[in-house]
Formats: sequence, C-alpha cells, structure tokens
Amino acid sequence: MINSMNIDFILLKRISILSAFFGAILGFITLIPFIGTYSLVFLFCFIAPLVIWILVKYNCLSLSSVKGSVITGAIAGMVAYLGFSIVYIPISVILMKLFNLSANYGIGLTLLNANLFILVVLSLFMSVLSATINAFTGFLTFYVIELMRK
Repeated sequence: MINSMNIDFILLKRISILSAFFGAILGFITLIPFIGTYSLVFLFCFIAPLVIWILVKYNCLSLSSVKGSVITGAIAGMVAYLGFSIVYIPISVILMKLFNLSANYGIGLTLLNANLFILVVLSLFMSVLSATINAFTGFLTFYVIELMRK
C-alpha cells in the first residue's frame, strides 16, 4: 500500500522546517505581553496560508487539489504549534518560577502548576486543534490562489 501512495518527502521536509521556524518565532513573540494574543491568533489561523504562499511563490508546491492544500495546512499547523510549544513553554516556566513574570497570567499559572505529562498532553491536544484550523485556512488559501490565477 505504501508504494501506491505518492509521498514527496522533500516537500514534507520543507513544510515542516518552515512551520517549525514560524512556530518558534511566534513562541518568542508570544512572550511579549500585549502582542502575545495576536501572535497566538496568527499561529492558530494564518500559518498554513503563509507556508502555502511561500512554497507556491518559490515553485516548491503546486496546488492541484483541495486535498493537497488541506493536508499541507494540517501539517503546517501541527508542526508550527509543536515548534511554538518547544520554545514558549520552557521560557514561560523559567520566567514564572525564577522571576515571577508571566506574559499571560492564566497560562503562567497553568504552566507553573502542571506536571510534564499534562504539559505534553495539552501541547498535543492544542497542536491537533491548530492542525484542524490551519487545514481549513489551507482550504481557503487554495480557493484564493485559484481566484488569483484566473
């Protein structure tokens, strides 16, 4: 069955690297108190269109179907949130424990009192949520790119 599937590992690697990069950048930006909320909205909604746009612009991705854009958006959303979590959670915990500083008080209290298992499960759940939302925005990006081509 695997042989009948057409998997492009180079494209998958490019999507993952771009998504993890943008997720890590947003992990740092979210630590800024008033900008953090906007960067989280950007992380959950607009990573897939950004990654798809960059890959289409440099001719690395040719969107030929809705299925491809949805899968690309889901992968971008999940990897971006995992990259975000790897950067944001440790820095936020260090700031909360050592300096009693928190960019978002509710998230700071959650991170301060949670054990490692809960943090991993919460991060995986939120990455699936990000994948779902970014799959939808990847779907919308496909139609916007198709409209711009015509």
